[in-house]
Amino acid sequence: MKNMNETSFSLRNRIKSFSYAFQGIKTFFLTQHNAWIHALATFIVIILGIVVNLSTSEWCWIGLAIALVFITEMLNTAIEFLTDIISPEHHPLAKKTKDVAAGAVLLAAIFALIIGFFVFRSKFFIL
Repeated sequence: MKNMNETSFSLRNRIKSFSYAFQGIKTFFLTQHNAWIHALATFIVIILGIVVNLSTSEWCWIGLAIALVFITEMLNTAIEFLTDIISPEHHPLAKKTKDVAAGAVLLAAIFALIIGFFVFRSKFFIL
């Protein structure tokens, strides 16, 4: 028996879901200054990777690090938007929510720097 909230598969609905996702990415880049900082860092890392001819496995690590930073930053943005709706006035728990989400971004960025160090160190430093 089908649940009332379930709908059958529809290609049109799947395409709509992609358009919503692209709208979310657009909103992220139009509203978040950090998105542009991450994009600039990504551009620089990709150019450096091409210049030093990274291996496939090195590109995988770099790609993982870049994706992790963007994903956490986008989730942080979503959490901030939602928190602002739920608690438009200052509330200690709203602040904690935003701080924890921002902390996740910081950890992802630190991880990305560490990965970048290990991937690029042999390309720039003679040990």
